[in-house]
This record gives sequence, structure tokens and C-alpha cells, in this order.
Amino acid sequence: MLFLATSGVYFLASWFLGPRSNYLALRPQPPAESINSSLDYAGINDQTPIFERYWNWLTDIVLHWNWGYSPVGEPVSGIIWDRAWVSVQLVTISTVLAIIIGIAIGVRAAIRKYKAFDHVTNSVSAVFLVMPSFVLALLVVLTYLTLQQKFDLHWFAVTGLGDGTFFSYVQHLFLPTLVLTLVGYVGFHLTQRTYLLDTMNADFVRTARAKGVPQNVAIRRHALRTSMIPTAYGIAFSITGTVTGALFVEQIFAIHGAGLYFIESLSKNDINGSVAVAFLGGVATCAGLLLADIFVAFLDPRIRIS
Repeated sequence: MLFLATSGVYFLASWFLGPRSNYLALRPQPPAESINSSLDYAGINDQTPIFERYWNWLTDIVLHWNWGYSPVGEPVSGIIWDRAWVSVQLVTISTVLAIIIGIAIGVRAAIRKYKAFDHVTNSVSAVFLVMPSFVLALLVVLTYLTLQQKFDLHWFAVTGLGDGTFFSYVQHLFLPTLVLTLVGYVGFHLTQRTYLLDTMNADFVRTARAKGVPQNVAIRRHALRTSMIPTAYGIAFSITGTVTGALFVEQIFAIHGAGLYFIESLSKNDINGSVAVAFLGGVATCAGLLLADIFVAFLDPRIRIS
């Protein structure tokens, strides 16, 4: 499926992106021979039959792990892995925090249904649910810059990833991690609360309570384990973001990750770059689903992996 999906993206990108237009827009316009030579070098000449281009692209990947070149001759393989690693650094911590915080709040809210904690957390999550990530990122940046000017604070930075030292790394990642955590925890909170409330009313949980099992023990041993099964698949799809990154957050905080590279590839008619990012997203999705299946098999005793 990954091969078919990546191949489909290649054909779509080849049909809809026109790298030749990059050269035709230059003034003075390069000679046609020069344009064709550059496009042939990158393997994206629209005058070459598309299946021939596809075969050359595929064989380069299989034999040399070469994902081709951009319209200006930059090797995609040399760029995409660096960009993907930046996105992994940016999103991994926030994804883990969002999962832990979201599930913990969801469980607590379900246990204390319709009480003050449930109402407050639902209201806060509803705000973050409807707020676009770029709006939240801008609010965080503007709030911090205002506090910085007023109190002369220099705790964090709002652009880039720092100079490589641990302290600089924390300074630069704190604010984007905060934004992504606030955006990401909401889904886990609301879904875990809903699934746990449904499971708490299931027959096997009520039977355990009728036998004298305390509520907290019945929830922890029976309801929570079962309600985590749908959440596991939500976690699986969130893993895709650790590779493709968070586009708006990368733009606002000037972090050059894979998500921003994907948009740059589309805007520059970079066929090979766009396909490479799509491939990485597919790999992350497949890996996430595999981990989810293993986790579900652990949670559900009715499932066995042979």
C-alpha cells in the first residue's frame, strides 16, 4: 500500500506541478536547451514520457536510494532527512506530552463526570479545539514578547532551534512545544473521556462493582484498559506528525522542518521533494498503525498475534 500510495503521489505531482514554469518566469529567460538540460538532470522534464520518468525515478530509489533533485539541482535526499529530523525533534516531545496529559485529564474528567473539574476541563479544551494552531502560536508569541518587553525577560526564544547546546535547545523549543501540546492534548482528552464513560456503564464493569470491587479498582483494571483501545489508533495517526511536523508552527517559529519543506516544494514545483515528504508521512503512518495493533493486542486479551 505504501508503494502504491507513493507512486500515486508521484503521478499526481507530475501532472499538477510544472517545474518548467520556474525557468519560463525568469527574466531574461534561459534558452530552451538550458531549461531542458536542467530538467533532464533533475528527472522532471515534462517533454519526457511520464512512465519513463517514473521508471528512472523508481530505479534510482531502489538501486541508489536517490530521491532525485529539485528544479534547481539540489539533491532531495540531502535535504529531506535533515528536515525530517528537525520535525522529529520539534514534535516528539509535544506528542508524548499531549498523549499523557490528554489521557490523564480524560480519565479524571470521566471519573468526576459533571463536576467542577469536568466542566472546567471541557470548557478549556473546547477553546483549544476551535482555535486554529496558527492563531494559538501567534498569541503565545505575542504574549511572550509583550512580557519580555515589560519585564526584560530572556527565558525563551521565538525563532529557530538554537546553537546546538542543551540550554539553547530548551530555550528555542519550549514555546513551539507548548503550542503543539495545547493543540494536541484536546483530542486525547475528549475521546478518552467519551470512551471511558461508555465503558464504565458496560455490563462487565457493573458486574465487577456488584461483586464489591471498589470503583477506582474496577475502572483501572477493567474500564480503562478497554477504553484505551480506540485511543491507541488516535495515537497511531498522531505519529505521522512527528515526521511531517506542524506546518503553521514551523512557519511562525521559523523552524525549517519537513512540513515547511513540503509547502516549499509545492510552491517551487519540486516534484521529487513533494513525493519524498509524502513517502515519509506514509512510513510514519504505517509504523504508527503497527504499534497501535501491538498495543491493542496487549490491551485486549481477545486479540492474539500469531
